[in-house]
Amino acid sequence: MNKTELISAMAAKSGLSKADSKKALEAFVSSVTDALKDGNKVALVGFGTFTVNERAARTGINPATKTSLVIPAKRVPKFKPGAELSEIVEKK
Repeated sequence: MNKTELISAMAAKSGLSKADSKKALEAFVSSVTDALKDGNKVALVGFGTFTVNERAARTGINPATKTSLVIPAKRVPKFKPGAELSEIVEKK
């Protein structure tokens, strides 16, 4: 499912117009993004939790030249599904 299909599905299930569904989805994504950027977690009970993980700097090898290089530390988003979502997906 891509973004357009998700917007259509949201509109069908909620009774909102596609334009309103698009605004709602964009507001949700923007709110989650802003929270993660600030280092906060977003927990949706039954659905899952969005968090930010810190990856430490590490040494890697360039496969083309076989030289080692330092991969810098960075922050990455992470999603952990909730129990209800996991059960629903497992039953399918």
